[in-house]
Amino acid sequence: MQAYQSLEKGLSRVAVNKAKLGDELEQHYELLAEPVQTVMRKYDIPNPYEKLKDFTRGKASVNKSEFQEFIDKLDGLPESEKKRLKELSPQTYTGFAAKLAKDVVKF
Repeated sequence: MQAYQSLEKGLSRVAVNKAKLGDELEQHYELLAEPVQTVMRKYDIPNPYEKLKDFTRGKASVNKSEFQEFIDKLDGLPESEKKRLKELSPQTYTGFAAKLAKDVVKF
């Protein structure tokens, strides 16, 4: 029980630097690869994983304009889907995290 209390005490001292976190996320649109790949598969765009890999290869990060340009160049994707994908952001996209968190069994 003491280890749990020590952990709880330590975590209570942790503070999130929201500005820094927001800046970091803004420079990492590659975090949105999952929803892009999923939509590409939905519309039978060939080799979605490879296309994303080629797009991000050699880059330390992908910014918003690069991400949106990649989306614009996807042949076979309806404009409505392109618009929806371009509205995503690393700050707000959580995928299935909320659903999965609710399914966690407490131990």
